[in-house]
Amino acid sequence: MASSPMPTPPPRSWRSTLKRGAVALTGATALVASLLAPSAASADPAFTSDAETSANVTHIANVPKTEVMSDFNSDLAFTGDYAIGGNYNGFVIYDISTPESPTVVSEVLCPGGQGDVSVSGDLLYFSVDYARASDECGAPSVPTSDPNGFEGIRIFDISDKENPEYVAAVRTDCGSHTNTLVPGKDGEHEYIYVSSYSPSANFPNCQPPHDKISIIEVPIDDPASAQVIDAPVLFPEGGYRNTSGCHDITVYPKHDIAAGACMGDGILMDISDPAAPVVTDVVQDTNFAFWHSATFTNDGATVMFTDELGGGGGATCLESIGSERGANAIYTIDGFKKGEPELSFEGYFKIPRMQGSTENCVAHNGSLIPVPGRDFFVQSWYQGGVSVIDFNDPSDPQEIGYFDRGPIDDDRLVLGGSWSAYYYNGYVYSSDITRGLDVIKLEDPRFRVAEQVHMSEFNPQSQPEYRPGRGNGR
Repeated sequence: MASSPMPTPPPRSWRSTLKRGAVALTGATALVASLLAPSAASADPAFTSDAETSANVTHIANVPKTEVMSDFNSDLAFTGDYAIGGNYNGFVIYDISTPESPTVVSEVLCPGGQGDVSVSGDLLYFSVDYARASDECGAPSVPTSDPNGFEGIRIFDISDKENPEYVAAVRTDCGSHTNTLVPGKDGEHEYIYVSSYSPSANFPNCQPPHDKISIIEVPIDDPASAQVIDAPVLFPEGGYRNTSGCHDITVYPKHDIAAGACMGDGILMDISDPAAPVVTDVVQDTNFAFWHSATFTNDGATVMFTDELGGGGGATCLESIGSERGANAIYTIDGFKKGEPELSFEGYFKIPRMQGSTENCVAHNGSLIPVPGRDFFVQSWYQGGVSVIDFNDPSDPQEIGYFDRGPIDDDRLVLGGSWSAYYYNGYVYSSDITRGLDVIKLEDPRFRVAEQVHMSEFNPQSQPEYRPGRGNGR
């Protein structure tokens, strides 16, 4: 379980509105996996929803957070009958074989902030974005200015879901805010695109301008020897406005393309050589405050970017903010089939359900609902809940379903709500920052064919191509 030593680890990369002090654990072992009793780790059999939903959406289960994972919940990844939930304290493995009654299989306490996750077979890649004294799970937090702090990617073996094992750690410049799995073409390697940002002259291992990403190459048969093989500069002439790295990258390996959400810029990349991505187009939008994430349509001809106005901590679903800020922007990809892709703006989408001034709400993570030939999307909006979107007409997208709780606090702004909402094998799974894992069922004839699409593995930032009744594994 011991991890590889990190002699000169990276500094801290942070996101201003979600900046938190990481939990310091002294005298802890390299890895702590806590197994919970079923009564503390499963949804209530007599479940009663605390959310308002549209007629075609049913809230069927919730698994509350435990004391071990008392910090923010973050992203999700899926493998077989399991969902893996990131948390600023580590990660949780849920058994979702019975979606109406999911249970916690194990929890790994390994603080480091952000906790973005990707899964590949028996391997789990975990983002560390808050500096620790070393790469060990029990290492205390240190200032970002500490040149010996560790940030980057932790690698775990999750072949035994009840007892995950720590395999290795790879440090990266400015840590890892998010990570994206990119399959290799030789069957022997895979790659992790590591996105990070917020450099400072005061951070010895995160120096400006940091207009780059880190690429980790992982030998599939020897993940302990994973290492950074390149750190390509994506903006050689400097990015637009505040760009100093990328927030997140979504790849579509079937079509050798990727979309980067890079703070002030949205980009397209050619990833025909996964180890050497090439930027093919760059766009800006004066309505966008922070390019946050991206999703392609199944045909690869359209991409939806999200704007995280206010960094996720602000109440931006207000009439005073309007419908074009803190929204999605939809672009068609002209020349896609000719190998000369160019982004062309089509329209915006923002939830029409106005939220209160004490509810942080803005466009966040989501995925396609796999209806072949049609473009439907399910998306988290923090305390704006979960939205189901029809964007078959990219110039006029519409909300056609929703899941929405009331504010956490009526009198003051408290950070919470749905961080990620993804469709997986007939259900929507939402990672709520404070309330745990929610399971949602879409009761809509437009989505019945999606239930025929079975995926054996799903990383939303590594999009699969889907067909009805056909597997969507790696």
